[in-house]
Amino acid sequence: QVQLVESGGGLVQPGGSLRLSCVASGNIFSINNMDWYRQAPGKERELVAHITSGGITNYADSVKGRFTISRDNAKNTVYLQMNSLKPEDTAVYYCNAELITQRMGIILDSRDYWGKGTLVTVSS
Repeated sequence: QVQLVESGGGLVQPGGSLRLSCVASGNIFSINNMDWYRQAPGKERELVAHITSGGITNYADSVKGRFTISRDNAKNTVYLQMNSLKPEDTAVYYCNAELITQRMGIILDSRDYWGKGTLVTVSS
């Protein structure tokens, strides 16, 4: 079974920082794109940051200059460093990854997987 598990969420004051992590585990052959999404109460889920297998990144305009996405391919892990946090960053943050799975060396499929999310609350 393949799963993505996020961690690192919590309560932080405005202007503070948090670092989110997402680890992919299971019968993984390789990982292509990895993304962070977020969903605030009453709003649709939105893409926050994107990183390709080669390390090319893209960000939502609302987080550019404050958030940094990175990945450690050896650990099947993607990170989101969040600085200068604002109350409007409050949301559940989800990890998404395009995984190629395998069993006994045979490629099974390639599709997107989601984590269950981690809550980030920015409040004084």
